[in-house]
Amino acid sequence: MIAHIKGIVAEKIVNSVIIDVHGVGYEVNLTSIDFDNLTLDEEVKLYTFHHIREQSEELFGFTSLAAKKIFELLITVQGIGPKAAMSILSLAPAEEVRNAIANADAAFVAQASGVGKKSAERVIVDLREKVGLPTYYGRKTELATEPLPTNDEALEALMALGFNLADATKALEGVDAELSVEDRIRAALKNHAN
Repeated sequence: MIAHIKGIVAEKIVNSVIIDVHGVGYEVNLTSIDFDNLTLDEEVKLYTFHHIREQSEELFGFTSLAAKKIFELLITVQGIGPKAAMSILSLAPAEEVRNAIANADAAFVAQASGVGKKSAERVIVDLREKVGLPTYYGRKTELATEPLPTNDEALEALMALGFNLADATKALEGVDAELSVEDRIRAALKNHAN
């Protein structure tokens, strides 16, 4: 299993890039958001999911560990394959997608290319309890609280320590976002222990 790739963006092809790692090029499929944010000749680290089928192998890449974990949850849903999961994650940053699922917003999920109303509802039913508590309710409005940053290092560190996405999100709930990453992790571990 290839867990991550770190190298130079050598080429960009429709929603995929070729990452040059010491002379070896790896083609990695990306969400449209990540694809738009990468530039040629930039060094990048992508968390990857190595999808093996009978006749092909594909790498799916993510700029954040949280996005990869949401992807892994999405592909457990019947009828949602890697391409549909990438389409869902292309709708918005990973935290907004997670929040939409937590808020049972099937209409948001159904906007993804190749995902129908029934598949979107199945995503909500299967994953709502697994993605953690919503960071804000409904779609973003002036009254909504700010969501967690999309590249939350404390969230990713907790997941690296073995927390699933839901538990890591819950442990960080109420922890001051202005604290250093280390202090946020310590506070989250204390929250989880209580």
